[in-house]
Amino acid sequence: MLEPLIITGSAAGIFAALVFGYLLGSIPFGLVLTRMAGLGDVRSIGSGNIGATNVLRTGNKKIAAATLLCDMLKGTVAVLIAAYFGRDYALAAGFGAFLGHLFPLWLGFKGGKGVATYLGILLGLVWPGALVFIAAWIIIALLTRYSSLSALVASILVPLSILYLGLDKTALLFAVLTLIIFIKHRANIQRLISGTETKIGSK
Repeated sequence: MLEPLIITGSAAGIFAALVFGYLLGSIPFGLVLTRMAGLGDVRSIGSGNIGATNVLRTGNKKIAAATLLCDMLKGTVAVLIAAYFGRDYALAAGFGAFLGHLFPLWLGFKGGKGVATYLGILLGLVWPGALVFIAAWIIIALLTRYSSLSALVASILVPLSILYLGLDKTALLFAVLTLIIFIKHRANIQRLISGTETKIGSK
């Protein structure tokens, strides 16, 4: 059964869900956790990103794993809470959480690249798509050791897999999120082409 491409929630409710998701997504766990662990400002090392991949460059795998988990869960929690009021509210909250991670209110709108939050939103909305993402990421990462390439390839497969399930509206959302991920990774794409991209495990 296809998912109709129409908005069924109220405009006020959709906006409220979007704002709720944005505020939750704005929590910069990478920065908070590294500072609590005495590792300084993660924005001053590596790529300057607040995501788990850059946190891993501190050498602390536990904090990197915690960052990944927290960045995922803020997307999942936003979706699951909003889903109580309806599917469209969940989609709006997920989109808001993604934007919040990319453009956090608390950090002058300079945040991460959204991959972990993307996965968390995916887990909350359509978990089979999350399995597709994880499997693709692991395979590409094992073959190349490039986190960015793994995320890019995996994010391409997600909207296609969701479309296959007949969830047209959800597939459209993730097609938009995938496009944004590519835009946020444009510097990584240039480095991949030139052969200068940092590999997983490099400090």
